[in-house]
Amino acid sequence: MSKAIIGTALITGASGGIGAIYADRLARRGYDLILVARTAERLEENAARIRAQTGRTVDVIVADLADPAAVSGVSERLERDPAISLLVNNAGITLNGGMFDNAPEALERLIAVNVTAPTLLAAAAGRAFADRKTGTIINIGSVVTFIPETFEGVYSSSKAYILNLSLSLAAKLKDADVRVQAVLPGATRTEIWTRSGHDVDSLLPGKVMDAEDLVDAALVGLDKGELVTIPPLEDDGLWDTLDAARLALGPHLSQRDVAARYRPTASAA
Repeated sequence: MSKAIIGTALITGASGGIGAIYADRLARRGYDLILVARTAERLEENAARIRAQTGRTVDVIVADLADPAAVSGVSERLERDPAISLLVNNAGITLNGGMFDNAPEALERLIAVNVTAPTLLAAAAGRAFADRKTGTIINIGSVVTFIPETFEGVYSSSKAYILNLSLSLAAKLKDADVRVQAVLPGATRTEIWTRSGHDVDSLLPGKVMDAEDLVDAALVGLDKGELVTIPPLEDDGLWDTLDAARLALGPHLSQRDVAARYRPTASAA
């Protein structure tokens, strides 16, 4: 198989689920790969399969992204390897139970993996890609960003952070010709549900997307140039309306005077 090099994609959480499918799809698009996850055996299995099926070069980095030293090592690879042209910030974990059911260490680990690691990796990739005037950052969020009342609050907050981070990155990197995409899956059939002690098909019968369909749809959104891709959302006008309302708030959010409804009344005085 001929190798039309279009760059290297670094994918976190690539030992299974969404990350492993991104690896397969991007290799078939012509990317060489760097797969990052904490399970060495599964990483090597995925790498061997992709090499055999696509002929691409696939490196692996065994790293626990809750470990600052591991994140630093991956960040250094992003900054010093000029072949890397795409980052997929996919790694993420959830809680087994809710915020009040978990020890502080579990909450800290979720924040480290879901917030700190993707922030530092996006910063490293953003600096490198801006210097090269090319590159793409894909951040995997979640639709629970919009419905925190119905889902575990720490996880949904971490995913809301990913959306805000992506919107800000896109604005800052636009002039450097660096693409940013936030992908917001709905309920998707991956191992994260099993690990959190939930049967997703029982929770949301008939509303669970296959991970392969999710990734394929997200790549269509990338090809269309979308900043925010929500694969299960049929009416994209709903997102457009929400985003327009958010932007319309901007000019009104910082004023010298307090709003009239918060001023003391004469009777209160």
